[in-house]
Amino acid sequence: MKRFGASRNTILPGVLFRKIMPVRHAGKSVRFILTTSLLYLTLALQPTAAQSAVDGEPEANPGRPTVSTPATITPVGYLQFETGFVPAYQSPEFSSLFGLTEVMKLSVAPRLELLVSAEPIAHFTAEGRAAKRVADIFLGAQFVLHHGEGAKPTLAVSYFHRAYDGGAPEFDFGSPTNSLLLLASADVKGFHYDANAFFTELEQGPVRRGQFGQSLTISHQFLRRFTLSGEVWHFTQPFLRSNAVGNLWAASFSVRKTLVLDAGFNHGLTGTSTSREAFVGFTYLLPHRLWKVQ
Repeated sequence: MKRFGASRNTILPGVLFRKIMPVRHAGKSVRFILTTSLLYLTLALQPTAAQSAVDGEPEANPGRPTVSTPATITPVGYLQFETGFVPAYQSPEFSSLFGLTEVMKLSVAPRLELLVSAEPIAHFTAEGRAAKRVADIFLGAQFVLHHGEGAKPTLAVSYFHRAYDGGAPEFDFGSPTNSLLLLASADVKGFHYDANAFFTELEQGPVRRGQFGQSLTISHQFLRRFTLSGEVWHFTQPFLRSNAVGNLWAASFSVRKTLVLDAGFNHGLTGTSTSREAFVGFTYLLPHRLWKVQ
């Protein structure tokens, strides 16, 4: 559920009750740019089959659909897409929302991954009226501080900046201007965990405040290709003087190493949390490296 790197289908923590701004030609331009870029990256950047055969099939590293993002990054030189659809109901900013989400990841070095997160379109009902908007666009990077193995965790840090504010209503923990994340991932006795700590900057008019959050996801693989994930997450809501808390459950199926399907739901546990959300999507890693790695 995130709106960056990964999940509640691309949701970022942030401020609630933002003004819903009109998006006219800018929204059309953003949609055109995103569509054109996606088609180009998917169709144009296709190295030779011989290179793929030598390197072997890479493996996708899904960040969706949970709030937590893995500390590990994608294989170097391979482009990964995380695409999803989310219907949500009863949140402080809307009565219903249906959104398409997209996260693109590309590791340019063994420790450095670049990310773009966007919501090309969101259809929502707020204050009794329905509308469509291009939602926010975020640019970010993730750096691996320590490569772990087994029970020894991989540690990473990531940063995101909101490059475009489309004015669409946000989920219970909104859309920050700047975000810093600390991430840890490891495998312990057949279970995998991803733990994140969030430090974000929120804006409401001229006022800026800090927001803090935590998320913990525990996953277990079964029947070889299936994975079940359970998550608890919490974010402060400084402008509401409240807290958003939720419980998320998701299942994923690995069609092959480069393609993973997922579906799940989230339930808000406080009065200022989004009441209920469902989501479905997939993670696809282009199986051809974009450049040769020395």
